[in-house]
Amino acid sequence: MNVRWRLWLEAALAAGAGVMGILTFFWHDWIEAVFGVDPDHGNGSLEWIVAFALLAVALGFSLALRRDLRRAGASETS
Repeated sequence: MNVRWRLWLEAALAAGAGVMGILTFFWHDWIEAVFGVDPDHGNGSLEWIVAFALLAVALGFSLALRRDLRRAGASETS
């Protein structure tokens, strides 16, 4: 996979997961609205799990992006 393409993909996935994680903090019922189910029966525990999982994914992709940017910069200078 081209390094530039991978950088864009990691940036997009980090941004998307971050936006969805933050959205889940402010709009708790989007899971019920989108999928039409209420798996936690209104207590909100699923939303908190989803929000933290999405933010963890965003952090992971951000760290991978940072690592790949450093590698790309190091390879260009040598």
